[in-house]
Amino acid sequence: MIGALVVELHFPTCRSLKDKRAVLRPVIDGARSRFAVAVAETDYQDLHQRSILEVAAAAASERVVVETLDAVERFIWSRPDLEVVGATRRWLDDD
Repeated sequence: MIGALVVELHFPTCRSLKDKRAVLRPVIDGARSRFAVAVAETDYQDLHQRSILEVAAAAASERVVVETLDAVERFIWSRPDLEVVGATRRWLDDD
């Protein structure tokens, strides 16, 4: 089972792309190391106050994927230096 979490983020205090990278890098690196997921910024790379992050998790059990994505989402929401605008999930269906 493969699941993806798509999170739209807002960085209210960032005034440059350098500021944005300083906030976003710990989120990406932290999610990768803590939860063993793939993470990438997939949109708004050229804007300093917005971003779309996509997180992918894979496991033999749907329950494990759901728990992993839940934990990653809590981790992102816990960051005081960014705002979550929205989050959705997608599932890769092997049919």
